[in-house]
Amino acid sequence: MQKLLTQPGPVLDELGHPIAGYSTKSILTYNRNAIKAKPWRIKEWDFYQVTNKHLCLQFTIGHASYAGQVSMMLFDFVKGKKIIDLNKFLVLPFNSLHMPTDAERSHTLCYDKGDVYMKFTANGDVRKLHCRWGDVEAKITLRRQNPNAMVINLPFDEYDTAFYYNHKINCMTAAGYVQQGNHTYSFEKKDSFGLLDWGRGVWPFKNEWYWSNGSGYIDGKMFGFNLGCGFGNSDTATENMIFYDGKAHKLGKVKFTLGSSYMRPWKLTDDEGRLNLTLTPRYDRTTKIKLLWVDNCCHQMFGEFRGYVILDDGTRLDIKNVISFAEHAVNQW
Repeated sequence: MQKLLTQPGPVLDELGHPIAGYSTKSILTYNRNAIKAKPWRIKEWDFYQVTNKHLCLQFTIGHASYAGQVSMMLFDFVKGKKIIDLNKFLVLPFNSLHMPTDAERSHTLCYDKGDVYMKFTANGDVRKLHCRWGDVEAKITLRRQNPNAMVINLPFDEYDTAFYYNHKINCMTAAGYVQQGNHTYSFEKKDSFGLLDWGRGVWPFKNEWYWSNGSGYIDGKMFGFNLGCGFGNSDTATENMIFYDGKAHKLGKVKFTLGSSYMRPWKLTDDEGRLNLTLTPRYDRTTKIKLLWVDNCCHQMFGEFRGYVILDDGTRLDIKNVISFAEHAVNQW
């Protein structure tokens, strides 16, 4: 069922149909001009997240062509306290943001208008995130610890020119700070981790997904996971991978089972008996966006993961004290 992409090629064929499958590196070429859809249906974003044992920092630059967003958020998910929440909504940005066409090649993405300055710089295994916004300044350096990532190109059943080209990079150490007035919030390399969610595509107006991602250390070695379901046709490939000690391990389909409320424990299991994780939520970061035709709602639940995963060679990794998130999103955009 899972198609591994091994040869360089385009994201879309000459008819605009996605070359479906997965890889662990960026080998497909994204070209906006090859998309066979109206310009206002193209969606592109770069989302970075930095976490430690109690803080989460998020940066977003992205658009749905007819609406865009530049945002920065900092919150303490142990205290259940939002510290900084800055948003600038963009009307009809289309391609004015000049989003990068490759998640791994060296590039710079910058938004600099008015009192908002946000810049993402990628250079090899190092990424630098810099933001100045009013009395807030943030500087973060991310360093990759695993050469592999999760890359998928998914079709949709609704129409054959819809696609989701997604690149998620975790297992990055993070170091830096956020300064707000006289307050400084620090991220130390020893216990802070970074995540990139890089997405490009065209898909149905109404959609829903479950997603979870985390990084940490097991027996002194870098561990990470990316798990998801519900979005696109995953018969060709899923976005489910385990990362450990510099290698990637592919999983099949994964199921998210929720309790009677979002704050009840979440169960994440696969169809091959290789994954069994329980998330005990401590904080519900709920975001709701309504702008023009956009109507999005996401519950991102932060807490501790416990359980186990089975690697490709049969090795069992027992998981505990990995602090991260799982989310449920229902969107119209």
